[in-house]
Amino acid sequence: MKIRFRDPDFVFLVSFSVSIVFFFSGGVSSDPQTNLLNNACSQYNVSDPSDFFSNLNATFSDIRRAVASSSARFATGDRPRAADPVYVLFQCRDYLSAADCLACFSAAAALIRNCSAANGARVIYDGCFLRYESSGFYDQATLLGNAGRCGNDSAPTFAAAAATALLGDLVAATPGIEGYFAAAVRDGVYAVAQCARTVTRIGCGDCLKVAYGNIRRCLPETEGRTIDAGCFLRYSDAPFFGANQTIDLDPFLRKGGSNKKNAIIGGVAGGAGFVLLLLFALFLLKRSKTRKKTENERGDILGATELRGPVNFHYKDLKSATSNFSEENKLGEGGFGDVYMGLLKNGKKVAVKKLAVTQDRRVQANFLSEVKLISNVHHRNLVRLLGCCSKGPELLLVYEFMVNKSLDKFLFGDRSRTLNWNQRFDIIVGIARGLAYLHQEFHVCIIHRDIKSSNILLDDDLQAKIADFGLARLLPENQSHLTTKFAGTLGYTAPEYAIHGQLSEKVDTYGFGVVVLEIVSGRKSNDIKLEPVNQYLLEWAWNLYETGSLLRLVDEKVGKEEYRDEEMKKVIEIALLCTQSAVASRPTMSEIVVMLLSREGASRAPTRPTFIESTARGRGESSSSTTGSSSASNATVSISQISAR
Repeated sequence: MKIRFRDPDFVFLVSFSVSIVFFFSGGVSSDPQTNLLNNACSQYNVSDPSDFFSNLNATFSDIRRAVASSSARFATGDRPRAADPVYVLFQCRDYLSAADCLACFSAAAALIRNCSAANGARVIYDGCFLRYESSGFYDQATLLGNAGRCGNDSAPTFAAAAATALLGDLVAATPGIEGYFAAAVRDGVYAVAQCARTVTRIGCGDCLKVAYGNIRRCLPETEGRTIDAGCFLRYSDAPFFGANQTIDLDPFLRKGGSNKKNAIIGGVAGGAGFVLLLLFALFLLKRSKTRKKTENERGDILGATELRGPVNFHYKDLKSATSNFSEENKLGEGGFGDVYMGLLKNGKKVAVKKLAVTQDRRVQANFLSEVKLISNVHHRNLVRLLGCCSKGPELLLVYEFMVNKSLDKFLFGDRSRTLNWNQRFDIIVGIARGLAYLHQEFHVCIIHRDIKSSNILLDDDLQAKIADFGLARLLPENQSHLTTKFAGTLGYTAPEYAIHGQLSEKVDTYGFGVVVLEIVSGRKSNDIKLEPVNQYLLEWAWNLYETGSLLRLVDEKVGKEEYRDEEMKKVIEIALLCTQSAVASRPTMSEIVVMLLSREGASRAPTRPTFIESTARGRGESSSSTTGSSSASNATVSISQISAR
């Protein structure tokens, strides 16, 4: 069990010290702001409620103690290695006092228990939010269901234009402010912006952009709020935070971010200096002990962390786990090698990929360093690499096991009737989030090169996880985007890469667009045997766009009552934006996440794509249920510009 405070050391220390000084100076607050904005429960239940809630109660107790003792106004707690894992996130608005923050937590903890045996739930108040799940979620920024909450009063004296400008400045500045919190007053308008401290700076920015689009609909009402998984935005014509809580936004607007420490330091009374030094010494001592304890901890095989790196397996253990790599344990075949189900001695199921690159000296030389890099990629929409084996007749990779196998099995196989539109949309958003992380949020830009439906795996809750990332060449920042080695699948691969070998992140964007069309239509990208005759999926989608008949593309297995027409059209138009011929015209994956979750339409009209016809010789299309097939070879390609019908 771990409780982690995500505040940097100095901010944690100063905020704690300021609270003590404020307390002894007689400052008192009595408004926990428990106006309920959202209360939701997961539709899935835990397998063992008794065990799950025992873990949940213990985690809540630890978070309560942490908030009560630290005045940090933020904590996460988890029990990831339990039979029924628990992950909890709690955060107050930074302007709440320590006492009000604790009161807000008490109210949220009491209400969230009404979700009975649900494996996830959230409560969002004006003053705080509390969320728990049975799997990690801390990096989530924006989710479907984000919404605005508008007041019902308007006033002729309310400065709506000033509110719009102030909110825009908060959205722009907050991702660059340490702690992701800002409060400001302008022309009688009070406003705050806040992101969860566990999201990335890019995730914070994306979330607040969606929030800004939602909250603008509240104007010219005198009050409005918008909530999301990872951010909160609020404005009012009445004060709801103290005058000493505001921050000057100009430095962050000019420089794109600065250091909030200086602003905080300026607010600390001179008499608190001695208290700061004393607390600093105690804090460092406690932190040192905590680090030593963490370094000495050992977890099971699925508990590998960034600090521990990938687990080194013995070849004989993986051979035994896969029953000597038997055909009965074989999950699939791919361009990088065959994949087998393995059962470890501790009872955990894993997927073992036997790389077909044993004789490649360059790959062998770089194998361990590349595996270490890939194993540090942690995201809920990416298949987790747990470890490897480099000492044996083959190079082996060990991944988390995905019981629901790959997306293509649901779309085109025996399970093709089981995905409703909400599930399909969640999968689309999950793929976009995973790619955005690989391209922009991980410290090395990783281009997948082979995004397709057989490389998208589904977990127990049918959430998308991208497989096989990082097995092709990694692209560090500022490196040339030109390669002569093709590692993709025709039909999903961007023309500039398939023909000229020009590689950039937009190659993945193109593949994402094709996969979205498959998810919407339930039709394979390269299948011309279906109606309309002799039209590949991308060509058909573009022709329907030009004739204003986009809804004809929707899979007949998706009921019309499951979606709104405008929402479906927006998703298809975004897919077409991703497949445009001009690389620069394709949006980035982070932009796509914002467009998908925004209630507005696509940001611009798509332009005509390039259509690739291919005849592939000697290429199998079988897929892996854990890390799907990759690479195409010996392909004859012709390009034709789709003409307007």
